[in-house]
Amino acid sequence: MLEFLSGAIALVIVLLLMPGFIRFAKERGMIQPGYDLGPDSFKKKAKPPNMGGLVIAFAVLVSALITGVVSGTADKVMLLMLAALGCLAIGFADDYIKDVQQHHDGLKPRYKLIGQTLVGLVFSLIAANLLGTAIHLPFTKTTLELSYAYVPSMTLLFVFMTNSANLQDGVDGLMGSVTMVGSAALGAIAVIIAGGSLGNPAIAYTCFALCGASLGFLFFNQHPAKIYMGDTGSMFIGGLLTGAAMLLRLQLWLLPLCFTMIISSLSVIAQRLYFKASGGKRLIKMSPLHHHFEMSGWSENTIARRYTLLILLLSVIAALAAIPIAP
Repeated sequence: MLEFLSGAIALVIVLLLMPGFIRFAKERGMIQPGYDLGPDSFKKKAKPPNMGGLVIAFAVLVSALITGVVSGTADKVMLLMLAALGCLAIGFADDYIKDVQQHHDGLKPRYKLIGQTLVGLVFSLIAANLLGTAIHLPFTKTTLELSYAYVPSMTLLFVFMTNSANLQDGVDGLMGSVTMVGSAALGAIAVIIAGGSLGNPAIAYTCFALCGASLGFLFFNQHPAKIYMGDTGSMFIGGLLTGAAMLLRLQLWLLPLCFTMIISSLSVIAQRLYFKASGGKRLIKMSPLHHHFEMSGWSENTIARRYTLLILLLSVIAALAAIPIAP
């Protein structure tokens, strides 16, 4: 029951605080500068304020801590929040430079990469020390021992996933929708395998808090959006989901649960490689992939709905893959 309470608390916090935050952000001009390379639909529509991810993060933190204190797992909640809040700080710095200081480029890519690497490295070292260096394999009780490859591979995973989450956030309602489903699924999986890894209850509470906060955010972010979550929110989400998967030793489960985020990154990489190899031709109309669909005539609501249905289907498969791990 605490899992559902955690989600409900986060939902209520977002619903109560977001209207005031939207007014606050508008008054201070916290609006991301225009982007000339975006799709025409993005250029034409009114720009709502940014950095709504601060409210999402606050709601998740408060809700997870309340349920963590009640259950005696607050220390494990804070361990997971180390990853999420570390990524939030990087995203906040980027958003602050873009939205408040009105510098379009934001935080320089090398500084963003350094920050993500440091957060990923520290968290990987902590996870290796607490849990060892083996990870679960889907549909089996078998584990794969990564040994000395664990820390570098997990650090790379952390950087890749936080950037993937950031790239996914480009259509009204999209990031909130897929996060709501994916985080609920990961929370349910944490319940399924409860007792098998460190802090499963705490991870479940935090994931369900993220689900509730994402649902609340959708009331304000569904098309036409009244607020964006910004890099602050997307990197917080990427860090939290990756950190949760690492603490559960379910890193491979990120593939189905965060599939659309991963595809966003892969589409950008493929587009750039093909562009260089072909002498300037494009593999798809625009990357990330959701912009390709947008330029192909899909509405923002259609993109969000179809991506969410895909994650819902893959979440069922991910849950089935975790059943053999249950004690």
